[in-house]
Parts: sequence; structure tokens; C-alpha cells
Amino acid sequence: MHKIDWYIIKKFLGSFFASIGLIIIIVVVFDISEKLDSFLEKDAPVKEIIFDYYVNFIPYFVNMFSSLFIFIAVIFFTSRMAQNTEVVPILSSGISYYRLMVPYIVCALLIGSLNMVLANFVIPEVNKERIAFERAYVKKPYLNSNTNIHIQFDSNTYYYVENFDNHSDIGYRFTRERIEGNRLLEKLSARNIRFDSAKQTWRLTDYVNRILDENGEQVETGYRKEMEMDIRPLDFAADYVKVDEQNFKELNHLIEKEKLRGSSLVVYYRYERLQRFLHPLSAVILTLMGLSLSSNKTRRGIGKNLAVGIALAFTFILFMQMSKVFATSGAMPVWAAAFLPIVIYGFITVYLIRIAPK
Repeated sequence: MHKIDWYIIKKFLGSFFASIGLIIIIVVVFDISEKLDSFLEKDAPVKEIIFDYYVNFIPYFVNMFSSLFIFIAVIFFTSRMAQNTEVVPILSSGISYYRLMVPYIVCALLIGSLNMVLANFVIPEVNKERIAFERAYVKKPYLNSNTNIHIQFDSNTYYYVENFDNHSDIGYRFTRERIEGNRLLEKLSARNIRFDSAKQTWRLTDYVNRILDENGEQVETGYRKEMEMDIRPLDFAADYVKVDEQNFKELNHLIEKEKLRGSSLVVYYRYERLQRFLHPLSAVILTLMGLSLSSNKTRRGIGKNLAVGIALAFTFILFMQMSKVFATSGAMPVWAAAFLPIVIYGFITVYLIRIAPK
């Protein structure tokens, strides 16, 4: 059986990488035709287009659609094996259908685990350059439209601005409060604040700083003052943070920070963190589903298997997107929403496997 295992593994991986290569070529050609006007209009350097954008775009795209590529690869090469009457002799030799699944599961776990590592540690770093390029040459400049922004930076420090202009890094009607328990220790207010990126400091205009201690209240006022604060301009624009740019450690830190802020984005970030670890399970389900649909020889060839399989795969991926809505809307707990498609399509896969050998 070892020779058959290696034969299936080579077929699986070969079909997987071949399908990825073909799709990537098509996608890159269409993407270039779509964005060419933006590249020319903003004089994007050819070197940056190739190395900062497309070299980083390819792993991002592969990781995003790897589950679909796995499914297509399994359907394609297994249907070819069935049409060439390779599956029937394997099963007739005394090898069970469940034993036949082993090399499929091994490949699925291998690719799924690789995707999990990429999604948590490699792709976020790649995405930083890709997204930075898109911000500079493709997309319109980001405009922070948030107003009355309240931020709990840590357990004792609270920030507030009426609005924040991310183009000039200026915040208006600024307040910082330090509170310990129910006791106010300090309240700093200013008509506006501006961030100096060179000095990494903030400049306060028309400021009032009240400090309360055992000696009473101390008040400091002035027209202009420069000071260091832990907060940064992007902290006033949480919706600007791209989760695709956050590696595992950064995403955990972001979740904790957004919890302190009381942000509604916490649920979304938690769902995305959990999804990154479900790649192996999704890969196994789609692989076994593809095997069960394509292992029988039919007169219609691989066309019917491919059509039915892709329809099921797309509904699975669509259901996973819908489950994100269930989680972010509060209709379901994050873990339940993330596992719901896995459980439902897991039962469908078990049913397909039970009837496949018959």
C-alpha cells in the first residue's frame, strides 16, 4: 500500500500546485488590466509593482483560496483515476475505502497546517507591504470619519477627542484622564493636539492640566506644550487597522487593546483569530468530500463530479462567510459561529463517505 500512498500523494500535491499556478496566472493578468490605469496615473515604479505588490499578492491569494484549490485538485485527479479504472483495482485488492482515505488526509493536514502557519506568521508580514502599496498607488486615501472617540488605553488612562484628522494628524477637543478606582488623579484638556512624527511627540494647544493629590489640586495652563504620550494617531481610527496585517502576537495585542476601548470590533478580531486555526479541518472536510464525489466511475466523465463538487465547495465557503455575520451581529457566540460550517459540512461529508463505496 505504500506505493499507492506515494502515488496518490504525488497526484494530490501535483494537481494542487498545478491548479494554483494556472489560477494565479489568470488572476494576475486580470488584476493588471484592472489596475493599470491607477499604476500609470500615480506613476507607480515597476520595481514596486512587481516586488512590493505582486510578489506579495500571490501568497495572500493562495492562502485565501487554498481550500478551494485543494477541493478542485482532489476532484480532478481522483476523477481521472476513476475514469482510468485505477480506483476499482485498489479496492478489489482488499484495501478498504477508509484505508484509501489515509494519503488524502495526510496531504490535507499537511497543506492545511502550512496554511495555518502562513496565516498566523507569514502572510501578515507580506500583507503589510502589499497593503502599503495599495494605499499609495491604488486606493483612495483613508479618511477617518469617526467622531466623539473614546479610548481606554490601559486600566487607568482614558482618552477622548471630538474628531481626528488623519491627514494632518490633528485631534480636536482633546481630553486625557487618569483614574484610579473611583478617584480622578489627573485631567489634561486641550483645544487641539498634533502629532509630530519626527520627534514622536504631541503638541498641545490651549491646554489645561489638573492634577489632584493629597495636597489638593494643582493647575497648569498654557498656550503650547510638547509632550510624549503612549497613544498614536492610528489609535484614534480603529476601523483603519487591517486584521490581515496582524500576525498572531499582534492580533492578540490588538484584541486586548480593543477590549479596553470597548470596541465592537473585538468580536470580529476574535473570529478572524479562530478562523486562522481552522484551515486543517476545512482542508480535511473538502478533501474527503471531493474524494467521495469523484471516486466512482461515470459515463459522463469528470464534468458532473466537478460541477457538483464545486457547487458544494462554494456553498461551504459562502456558509463560512455567513457565519462571520452571525458572530459579529451577536446572534451566536464566536466559537459556535466559527465551527458551525465545519460541523454541518462534516456531517454531509460523513454521509457522502458512507454511500461512496456502495
